[in-house]
This record gives sequence, C-alpha cells and structure tokens, in this order.
Amino acid sequence: MIKCLIVGIGGLIGSVCRYLLSQIPISNSSSFPSNTLIINFLGALAIGVITGLSIKNSNIDQNLILLLKVGVCGGFTTFSAFSLETVNLINRGEIITSVVYVLLSVLLCLFAVVAGQSIVKYF
Repeated sequence: MIKCLIVGIGGLIGSVCRYLLSQIPISNSSSFPSNTLIINFLGALAIGVITGLSIKNSNIDQNLILLLKVGVCGGFTTFSAFSLETVNLINRGEIITSVVYVLLSVLLCLFAVVAGQSIVKYF
C-alpha cells in the first residue's frame, strides 16, 4: 500500500507541473501543440536521467525511483514511459518490435481519441 501512496504523491507533483507548464504562453502562429511537445520531451528526458542514475548507482532508494519514474514522470506525461519502453526494445535489438510498438501506439491512440469523442458526440 505504501508503494501506491508513493506513486500517488509523485503523480500529484507530475500532474501539477504538467498543468503549470501547459499554461505558459508560447507565441505560435500555428495550432502546433508546442507546450505538449515540450512537456513530452522534458518527461522523456527526465525518465532517461532517472533510469540512467538508477542503473549507474544501485544504492539509490527504490522508493525514490518509484516516486520519480512512475509517479512524477507518469503524472507529467505517459509519453516518457512509452519512450523508455521503445528505447529498451531497441537496446535489446528488438527493432521490428519497437517500430510496430511505436506505430501501433500512435495510430491506436489517435483512433481511440476519435472513437471516444464520437461515442460522446453520438450518445
């Protein structure tokens, strides 16, 4: 149960940080989602640093890793977890699997958003 609390606290921190960063006005003449791209990049960078540190130093408290990786990064952006999983597949030499995972993740999730909006619109 303590692990759930740790993840929840981290998720709170990550979610609030995501919200605050999304409110920063970026002058952008198009509708390109710059804030989201920046958030996803920062989340992927953060989870890379966290996992790199945990690999380099096995003495780091695993609850701290859980708080930061699953909680903060997960609350900040699940894109960071997606990016880490893709890199792990590539590092294991599973290139085809990683490409399939990327394509399916993007296409299925885009479809899911459209489907969810359609369900609400028509029902």
